[in-house]
Parts: sequence; structure tokens; C-alpha cells
Amino acid sequence: MKMLSLFSGCGGMDIGFEGDFVCLKKSINSDIHPDWIKETFGDWVRVAPTIFDTVFANDIRPDAKAAWVSYFGQRKDNANDIYHLDSIVDLVKRARAGEKVFPDDIDIVTGGFPCQDFSVAGKRLGFNSQKSHLGVALTGDEPSVESRGQLYMWMREVISLTSPKLFIAENVKGLTNLEDVKEIIEHDFAEAGNGGYIVVPAKVLYAPDYGVPQSRERVIFFGFKKSAMTEEAKKALTQTVIPEQYDPYPVKTHGDNLYPIVTCADAFIGLAEPDESSDISQKKYSQAKYMGSHCQGQTEIKLDSVGPTIRSEHHGNIEFRRLSAEHGGKHIEELEAGLKERRLSIRECARIQTFPDDYQFILKKTELNKGVSSSDAYKIIGNAVPCVLAYHIAKTIEAKWLLYFEEGEL
Repeated sequence: MKMLSLFSGCGGMDIGFEGDFVCLKKSINSDIHPDWIKETFGDWVRVAPTIFDTVFANDIRPDAKAAWVSYFGQRKDNANDIYHLDSIVDLVKRARAGEKVFPDDIDIVTGGFPCQDFSVAGKRLGFNSQKSHLGVALTGDEPSVESRGQLYMWMREVISLTSPKLFIAENVKGLTNLEDVKEIIEHDFAEAGNGGYIVVPAKVLYAPDYGVPQSRERVIFFGFKKSAMTEEAKKALTQTVIPEQYDPYPVKTHGDNLYPIVTCADAFIGLAEPDESSDISQKKYSQAKYMGSHCQGQTEIKLDSVGPTIRSEHHGNIEFRRLSAEHGGKHIEELEAGLKERRLSIRECARIQTFPDDYQFILKKTELNKGVSSSDAYKIIGNAVPCVLAYHIAKTIEAKWLLYFEEGEL
């Protein structure tokens, strides 16, 4: 199945949708999904590949492209050609002008349209963003249809141009707390392809429920192409309560009476301290000093619980792996063993986001792509969809594909 990925960033969604990556064994509930595990080695598993293959990706961040190409270049000979360093607005304009921009026969479109204007961590400007589609301040007095807060509409344009059987859009939970925003976006997405899509009511997924060691919440939108669907699926997906058999949202696999929640201690298994590690992504961590408990990012993580939401932040807002006793640190045994106060490393943030360890984030400049610094790495990791959460979504859709779409569409 050919997948077109928008707002791809460093590829958390794409990794999850393709599968065949390594994650913690504890992150996959093998009682519920034994077929998801391809290989087991100690505390780790390699998950099974999916039917999805990323054939187009885009973003405006050169560092995100560099990291994506570095990882997917191990799997795809044409990784650099797949990833387009262009704004979605510019891509759509070129396609409208007659240029061949997007591949043919796209089956699925995914995209996490920019969330800063909907996030509780931002100014909550929503549709009225004062940033352009390139992330810079708008020059006019009024928000533009090309503003960052309107980019989901340009995603809709890509859906109309490529006519996929399914699209999946992702954003922050804060979007659901802004008046009517969720319903407006659902309505607008349904109008793609001249009203050709059934958009099921969006839901918020809590990442720890799916084996992710992070208190991350994301709202997910699903849209199904009416003309490709079975009659049974059309009826099921338009019911007030969607029958479980047709529900596109993944079932909860962790917590309550299921597999235990994956903790930070689980996520950090086998990691040496930065000064003892040979992994450049573990060696690198923010040197920003403690600024007081009243500031964001000045708390230490709890090893026996899930981690905080990994945000796209600068160095001074990255949470602490441990604080000193003077600053209220609770990891007494580590402090007594002489371990120093420090913030989370690049690799620790990546582990909390369930990126595989063979994904390298600190990169030197190449002929084709820019280098990626530790500051860049923190930001692109924080922008990503957790790979394991994306995998749960992908495998759920894969298992139900022939229920949704006419025979022969697989």
C-alpha cells in the first residue's frame, strides 16, 4: 500500500506505519497481538512489517529531512528523493498549476498538521495563527488562508488531488478544547474530493495505553473514501456508535488488567551514563542550568512512571533525568553513587518517544543534507508521533482493510 506522508518531520509516524523496527518487548502486548512480533531478543522485539510503504514525505525543516533520510536510507535506495523539503502550500500550488508533484495510486495519506496554534503550551490562536506556512510571522494584519493554523485545509487539498482510500490526521489534545474546532475540522476534511469522505468522530489517544512510556495525548482523525468502501463499512462508520469490528481506533493494550504501563525505567534499560556511552545521541544532553521550580522543564522524571510529554523545546526546557539533592532530587541512590544532575539526553528523549536505537539523531552535514545538532534533535524528536503508537494505528487499519474497502483493493 502506497503511503503519502505530510508534515513528516523526522518520521515517527512513518516508522510506525511501515513497522519492522525494534522496540521494548514490554511495549507490545503479545497476549492480544502475538502476530505483531517478528523477532525477540532479550528485553527487545522487532515488530512485524506492515503492508504500508512510504513513497512521498515532506516537511519544511532541513534537519528533519536529514534525520529521516539517514534512517530510511538504510531501507530505501531513493530516500532522499522521497522526502520533499517544501511547504505543503507550495506543493499544492505547483500541483494545481499542472506539475507532477504527487505519486499516482496513493492508498493512504497521513499527516500531523502543525499543532503550535492549538497546543496548551502555545498561545491557543487556533485558526487565527499569526505564523505563515513557512513558520515565520505573517506580514499582513489579518491571518491568511496560508497561515500555520489553516494548514489542515491544505492537507485536505492534497487528499482531493491524490484521492486516497484513507487518510489519517493527527494533532494535539488541546485542539479538542477550543470551541467547535474539532467539529469544524471534521466537517472540512469530509469535504475533500467534493464531499467524498466519511470522517469518523475524532478521538484522543493516550500514549501509555499503547505501550508508550510517555504521558502524551493526541487527537486522531480518520477519513474513508466513500466510493472505495463496502456498503457494510459505509453503514457501520456512519452509526452513532461504530461497531467494534469496524472501529478504526486501536484497542487499549496496557494498564488496568492488561500489560503493565511501560515506565521510564523500562525505557532506559541498558543505557550508560552519557560520559560512559559510545552512542553519540546518548552522549549529548542539554547543559542548561536549573532555573527554579517555577519554570517549565525544571522537574526530574520519575523512573517508576511514564515520562512527561517530550516537547519540541530549546535546551532550557528539557526535563531533568535527575536533579541534585539541593534542587529537590528524589533519585537518592543515584546521587549517593555520585551521578550528577543533568537533563535528559537525546537518546533518552528518543526512547521515551519509542524511536529505535538504530535511529541516529546527531548527524554531520552531507552533500545532500544539513547536519543535525543536539538542539535540532530535541526539537524534531519532540515534534514526532511515537513510533509504537503509530504502529498500533497502522496494524489496526491493516487488519480491517478488507472490511472497509471493496475486494481487490488490498
